[in-house]
Amino acid sequence: MQTTEALGRTPQRKDAHSNHRRILATARQKLRDDPDASLDSIAQAAGVARRTLYGHFPSRHALIADLTQEAGGELQQAFAAGRTTDEDPIEAMTRMVLAAWAVGDQYRMLIALGRRHPGKDAFRATLATAREEAIATLRRGQREGVFADHLPAPVLAQALEALMLALAEENAAGTWADHTDEAAATAFLVAAGVAPQAAGLRVREVVRRDRAAGAG
Repeated sequence: MQTTEALGRTPQRKDAHSNHRRILATARQKLRDDPDASLDSIAQAAGVARRTLYGHFPSRHALIADLTQEAGGELQQAFAAGRTTDEDPIEAMTRMVLAAWAVGDQYRMLIALGRRHPGKDAFRATLATAREEAIATLRRGQREGVFADHLPAPVLAQALEALMLALAEENAAGTWADHTDEAAATAFLVAAGVAPQAAGLRVREVVRRDRAAGAG
């Protein structure tokens, strides 16, 4: 039998969890529109008191750290959902880039914040698992002769990661038109050593096949 005190704590915990999720969702949108948005403006947009927000996130650093952790989880889920059995290295890398691009569109403010915020090391750590998967795929592609081998796979992965972050920043600035995910995936494959025409064809093939599967 629950005591009165225990019964009182249950809705409080539910409210706290709900507030936490609402603050994070609001912060993701506010910071996407304005990377310099203040905690006070986020609290107001989320419909919570300043004291409530500061109870969950005592500093801007703490809030961005939670968003970074959330983005890392979303990225891993997207990678897992995009994997297929018996895919070749080019298709595997294409799916990784498309998945990362979709998640990055929701968390693109972390790219700018991650480069200038004191928590930039945490931001890079969030990409560590994705980086390891990319390195493994690059190594496999180098062994099979479909990716360039003029650089070791870990070095090539770092260069490609920098390219993706730069492309994401340009996309956030609104300098691209439609189909930015396909353009980014094609650019990534070309930088990895795939011929431009072949890269474009493979990306369009993967996208077309996935759309057909989704419509079926």
